[in-house]
Amino acid sequence: MFYEKYIKVLYVDLNNEKIEIAHRHDLYEYLGGVGVASKLLEENIKPDLDPLDPAQPIVFAIGGATSVFPVITKTVAMFISPLTGELGESYAGGRLALTLMMAGYDAVVITGKSKRPSYLSISRNNIEIKDARAFWGINSDEVGGLIREREGGSGKRSIIRIGQAGENLVSYASVCVDTYRHFGRLGLGAVMGSKYLKAISVIGDRDMPVENFKEYFKVYQDIYKKVTATEIMAKYHDAGTPINVEPLNAAGGLPTLNLKQNSFEHASDISGEAFAKNNLVRKMACTGCPVGCIHIGQFRREFDKGHEYEAVSVGYDYELIFSLGTFLGIKTSDEILEIIDVVEQYGLDAMSVGVILGWATEALEKGLVSLEETLVPLAFGNAQGYMDAIKNIAWRKNEFYILLGQGADKASDIYGGKDFAMTFAKNEMSGYHTGYGIILGSVVGARHSHLCNGGYSLDQSMKEFDKEKLVEDIFAEEKERCMLNSLVICLFARKVYDRETILAALNSIGREITNEELTELGEKIYATKLRIKKMLGFDQSAVKLPKRLFETPSLYGELDEDIAYELIDMYVEKTKSLI
Repeated sequence: MFYEKYIKVLYVDLNNEKIEIAHRHDLYEYLGGVGVASKLLEENIKPDLDPLDPAQPIVFAIGGATSVFPVITKTVAMFISPLTGELGESYAGGRLALTLMMAGYDAVVITGKSKRPSYLSISRNNIEIKDARAFWGINSDEVGGLIREREGGSGKRSIIRIGQAGENLVSYASVCVDTYRHFGRLGLGAVMGSKYLKAISVIGDRDMPVENFKEYFKVYQDIYKKVTATEIMAKYHDAGTPINVEPLNAAGGLPTLNLKQNSFEHASDISGEAFAKNNLVRKMACTGCPVGCIHIGQFRREFDKGHEYEAVSVGYDYELIFSLGTFLGIKTSDEILEIIDVVEQYGLDAMSVGVILGWATEALEKGLVSLEETLVPLAFGNAQGYMDAIKNIAWRKNEFYILLGQGADKASDIYGGKDFAMTFAKNEMSGYHTGYGIILGSVVGARHSHLCNGGYSLDQSMKEFDKEKLVEDIFAEEKERCMLNSLVICLFARKVYDRETILAALNSIGREITNEELTELGEKIYATKLRIKKMLGFDQSAVKLPKRLFETPSLYGELDEDIAYELIDMYVEKTKSLI
């Protein structure tokens, strides 16, 4: 926390219902966020135990300037992923970061398993583990409302919770944060479910005086102007990230029909412009952000015969339109919102479940699985079939759906179809088939996400393909984003928070740090992540890529499999300098 020369860590042992608070001076140099979280994870993981063993930790952390400056709004969660078996790292916005700061905690470490379904209530002066047996089995939307009634603290409160998928230990179960934000990827929801932890409520209500207010306010205003007067507002606030649909489609980089195609003939019907025209009803922002990138769409749902309808509001963005739209051949914005709603209620990662259903659909087409196993007709374009299948995954309906609940990589191990199981190191792909950058970046990224190093962006900006430069650029960006994520800056604002701006912001609130120290910090954090991955048995050079990546042309045409593996080997060699 700024002005304090230590990191305040809340330790919660669910086994013994024991609460401890530690002032960790040794973690101060890591600023906060992923720097602190990765060190706490390294200290507490049990490499020889299953990711869902109760002894494994969940770590939440905020940054040293959380909510003090615009768009520094995220909380990082770190854990062992039940989907990949190695490093789990996920980010969420909403109000969680602000409430943790106002409650006085920089990080929270949760271990053990409650004797019964429980939820954790955190406030400035009180920490309680409360009975949640009445909430178990309830979807994430409803349980949020129930805890709001019980806990109070309106306007100063954040509630994170899991749905039935997390309770049933689906490997890519998500955690809902304040209704419209999520810890989405890599299965934090299952880790919470394994601990009988249904939800966490945080109420923060302390004051945070700023010592040198004049200097702080000057820096704040400069950053605010940069955010609101640049393309960030136009890109993320107007139509939002769904604006990417049509350009990627036109360029041939939009994964479609389980990547059998690189474009979708109905893209214009589910583009950002189409959603804005037909469904958009509201825009929202995470606390402390002037951008307002959260786009809420509505569809009508019939709840009784005789034309009895209700209006359902659902958040949407580009990745959801990709995974639950183009990837599955869904042609209308209403149907995509309906599928998103089911995913939200049961608490699944939308990107993983869409890609997994793409594999399952093609596996059924090719006769690798039967209708007796799928229970419903899975076919590209069949929205109702996919909604039924999502429920079957959440409820672990049969052996087939139990395997689907463990990811496309695991399911294809058993049924075949590995060549069209679209995963990178067991994590399902993101919505970009742009070139070698997205492939390399997804394999070597610490959490196998397109957001680790922006490989997809490098593909789109590259004027001439250069192996050495691509490897160097991804290596440099991975380290830089580790530094940015120690402050837990929303990466939408990464161009605003250049080094000069970061230094000015930190110095204005009493945190003196140099540019060289920021560079060293990024390297130290990345090295910590690589050590954790090695402890957990991950080997980048052993990753196998699905053949489909090299069969369907990318944004730059067909890709060469040998070049992709060569790039991975070059990158592995480069990381040896860190570990």
